[in-house]
Amino acid sequence: MREITVAVVQMDTRLGEPEVNLAKMSEFVRKITSEQKVDLIVFPELATTGYECGVRFTQLTQRVPGPAANVMAQRANETGTHIAFGIASKERVESILFNSAVLVGPEGDVVHHYRKIHLRGEEQMLFRPGFRLDPVETPIGMIGLQVGWDMMFPEGTRCLCLDGAEIILVSAAWDSARAAEWRTFISARAAENACFICAANRIGEEPATTFCGESMIVSPRGEVIVDLDETTEGYIVAKIDVDENRRLREETQIFQTRQPLSYRSTVRKY
Repeated sequence: MREITVAVVQMDTRLGEPEVNLAKMSEFVRKITSEQKVDLIVFPELATTGYECGVRFTQLTQRVPGPAANVMAQRANETGTHIAFGIASKERVESILFNSAVLVGPEGDVVHHYRKIHLRGEEQMLFRPGFRLDPVETPIGMIGLQVGWDMMFPEGTRCLCLDGAEIILVSAAWDSARAAEWRTFISARAAENACFICAANRIGEEPATTFCGESMIVSPRGEVIVDLDETTEGYIVAKIDVDENRRLREETQIFQTRQPLSYRSTVRKY
């Protein structure tokens, strides 16, 4: 049995104020780890900046590693945890921006940096889509990162799990108008891949968006282990047995019985 303890944070953010948001995230880390031993903490999408920053993202984006990632890496090092969070990132070319998720580890380093592939609406005018879907091996299991709207596309989660991902961490800023889809997609992605999904979603409002919360930790059978409602700012904690993935995948033969030659249209450009 490989049992780990996971915490998922559901929070509001201050739009365009990364210092305030980082201080709030740091306080969550301190509070969670003071109450129990935790191996992994997950924060929402664009947790350091807020979602509707528009052209201000050109001033708010940071490199990874960079100031915000370094703050969270320090929190991870101080508390002996892995921490995943959403951030607006940039490359050496200042005009190339990404909606990213970063995983930092207890050694105080950046373990993984994922750039959101599936951009929705105005995001397409602000960010460049990522390309790579690579799970990362860690002492607590093989982890895949996804961001928000990625969950509408089953191919991404399937690719991560075919490459060995056991736990999918989702940082999201999902809106209330699509709350039913959020619940459905998270459970479906978990069940169809026999993986754990730890999904942190925003709450609160920004000028054009109300966020639906409902952060959750879901089992490889698609069952919600623990969740929050649409208004609560706080966190949920669950112990998960990472080996449950392997046992369920062996039992169901969920990957071995696939028929990839029949699915060729799924990779055809629309």
